[in-house]
Amino acid sequence: MTHSSAAKSANPSTRDRIVVVAARLIQRQGYVGTGIKQIAKEADATLGSVYHFFPGGKEAVAVAALAYSAEEFAEMLREGLEGAGAGAGDGGPGAAIERCAGELAVALRESGWIDGCPVTAAALETLGTDSEIQRVCAEALRGWERIVEERLAAAGLAPGDARELATTVISTLEGAEVTAQVSRSEEPLRAAGRQLARLVGTYV
Repeated sequence: MTHSSAAKSANPSTRDRIVVVAARLIQRQGYVGTGIKQIAKEADATLGSVYHFFPGGKEAVAVAALAYSAEEFAEMLREGLEGAGAGAGDGGPGAAIERCAGELAVALRESGWIDGCPVTAAALETLGTDSEIQRVCAEALRGWERIVEERLAAAGLAPGDARELATTVISTLEGAEVTAQVSRSEEPLRAAGRQLARLVGTYV
């Protein structure tokens, strides 16, 4: 996933810089491997200013960074699925999901296979903990599923089918992204996209 919103602003605030940098670092080296001093240094901020904006320290920074990353991916999903109705000339929701998978594959390859999903990375590193990190990761996944579910429902799927298919789509894309990183190949994501499109096509 790419990060653009705050980064594109002409003069991002110190807080925005801290969040964007933390999101990129967690994406590339995980939550455990990202230190608050490194975040401060790469955000061109003092350690004191990081604690000023995030009194809760590293976990608080990570929660904000993961929420930012989650919204970036949500934006990509919304744009990718927008207008993808059952009779859409562009192939409907199945084709739109396949295009999203293709976009993820290209972005991952262009990053040198290092810019995976920070939400997945942080979630796996904090499994079994009752932490804010787990909460924000769970919220991200539910939010992405809701976006897909709403688009599938708009294409005429029954509510239960739309909900289960949405869970399948997000789970498959997340797993395929990890597999693509490990194998250093676009194919896991592209294959997942093709099969998800076929699956959705059987409903619409």
